[in-house]
Amino acid sequence: MGLLCGTHSGGFHADDVLAFALVQEFVDQDAVVVRSRDPDVLARCDIVFDVGAVFDPAHRRFDHHQNDYRGELSSAGMVLEWLLATGAVEPSLAGVLRAELVDHVDAVDTGRRTPQRGVPCFSSLIGMLNDGTAESDDLDTCYREAARFARRIVQGLRGSHARMQRARALVHAAMDAAVVAGRRTLFFDEYLPWKSAYFEKDGITHPTDFVLMPVDDAWRIVAIPPEPGSFAQKVPLPESWAGLVDGELEAVTGVPGARFCHKNRFVAVFATRDGALAAMRRFELGAV
Repeated sequence: MGLLCGTHSGGFHADDVLAFALVQEFVDQDAVVVRSRDPDVLARCDIVFDVGAVFDPAHRRFDHHQNDYRGELSSAGMVLEWLLATGAVEPSLAGVLRAELVDHVDAVDTGRRTPQRGVPCFSSLIGMLNDGTAESDDLDTCYREAARFARRIVQGLRGSHARMQRARALVHAAMDAAVVAGRRTLFFDEYLPWKSAYFEKDGITHPTDFVLMPVDDAWRIVAIPPEPGSFAQKVPLPESWAGLVDGELEAVTGVPGARFCHKNRFVAVFATRDGALAAMRRFELGAV
């Protein structure tokens, strides 16, 4: 049996549900939870959150309701801070979890923010899982269902962070390689979310203008914008390509397999990498 976690009985909220999901994801996937307000039951727990009137990370007690706690964290934020302090979650991932999920849960649970009616959010969705039952056993079942949902969200954020970290390393390496080779184009052998990593590494002043990478079953040339969030391009694709598809674009580029160029000249699609490269070479030589 895994770690025994304790939280309050009765209706549950996003913070105690998320606290348990964080423990399962980063400490012990086999952790179990008991829902009670009985001090003797809670005293036997390895971790207690959102009940017990004690905030003591050293003893793994994470309640925020008592008068002597003056902070703005709910039990979810308390548990995340503990995970960060103990090294169970590395700082950049903790930052993502805060920004995308935990800070909002803390703010709603402590009354600093009210969910907007008609706009679903994590806290309101968890709250809905209480509805339809008042029986203790049923609420315990609903709590565990909510915790599985919460953990899946945490796993999604964790996976997205890992992908972004990997993409960041590949983008930065490609930027360095382009400078050394004197190239205007960044080459990727797979689809990457490149923009945030590009601009965090002085992308505004970087001497590259285009990205070439595969997307689905084709290769895409993307004109790099001059700054984050801009719909302009440092250098747009050729005016003669604008809005053309298939045979029309093949005729202008001289490349079989040319498929599409957006009328605003920020992206063009080709069937093969060699075709995209041939089109770029003609563009750079002024042949189109």
